Amino acid sequence: MTARATSPVVGVVLLTAVTVVAAAAVGSAVVVDPPDPAPTASFDATADASGEISLTHQGGDAVDPDALRVRVRVDGDPLAEQPPVPFFSARGFESGPTGPFNSATGGEWRAGETASFRVAATNDPELRPGAAVEVRLYVDDQRIALLETTV
Repeated sequence: MTARATSPVVGVVLLTAVTVVAAAAVGSAVVVDPPDPAPTASFDATADASGEISLTHQGGDAVDPDALRVRVRVDGDPLAEQPPVPFFSARGFESGPTGPFNSATGGEWRAGETASFRVAATNDPELRPGAAVEVRLYVDDQRIALLETTV
């Protein structure tokens, strides 16, 4: 028996071991923790011709306003300036939103609490009587609510 035949066998075994280790390393790097599930809650919306939009948390999980993104459409058109909740003063909105939308409030938005903001006359389109208002709420890019109301 010669020693020459063992070199290819050892080489194949080593290459197979390296491949298995590399596959395990790539596999463990790809597996990540799934994102936290979005809160499950129900809301109600109202809007009036003064430009005020009010959202009431009706039940379900509490929502962190810092993680919340609000998008508003009027008659199908998005507002030129969207509310950067929480805020106190923002372009396109009257100062001093109420409830959890006010940056000074702090804490989570819980069932029974109402948050509101007033769209400034400089924002477009305006909230006029009969206008259809759609408000979408997102947490971590997951939509948690689609609300529709009429001015």
